[in-house]
Amino acid sequence: MKISEQIKPVRYLKNHAPEIMRGLAEGNAPLIITHHGEAKAVLQEIEAYNQTQETLALLKLLAMSNREIENKEMMPAMEVIQHLRKA
Repeated sequence: MKISEQIKPVRYLKNHAPEIMRGLAEGNAPLIITHHGEAKAVLQEIEAYNQTQETLALLKLLAMSNREIENKEMMPAMEVIQHLRKA
């Protein structure tokens, strides 16, 4: 599907809501909703949204870990294990 086919005005959403919901449930690509010709929202199936949120959370954790490694804020695993055994 072309991206131009995924961009719809808000009035299209109002007039075709059931059809859009069925399409999203069947795996159609997300829709970009415009208002006065400007993109304002993205409408997508909930499972796709959840997957996106999980992916973003994992990427954030990876970025935080990389930052900690660069700032030498990490401890070698053996040191952590020894510290935990002493506690």
